[in-house]
Amino acid sequence: MAPARKKKQMKACQSCHKVVEGEACMTCGSTNLSEDWAGYLIVVDPRHSGIAKQMNIDMPGRYALKVR
Repeated sequence: MAPARKKKQMKACQSCHKVVEGEACMTCGSTNLSEDWAGYLIVVDPRHSGIAKQMNIDMPGRYALKVR
């Protein structure tokens, strides 16, 4: 039986809501990240996405709907 892997803790940027695995946001460069977030949005084409426009998202990627 293989050993269990430790699950990576995903964090969300409090500035742009981007979901990241590291210690800084790849999009805006902020280090103000939170482990307390809800909702998961994957944006493929932000120019044609109503929710992306409402959230001011202009780059494809993974985003949190709510960040605390």
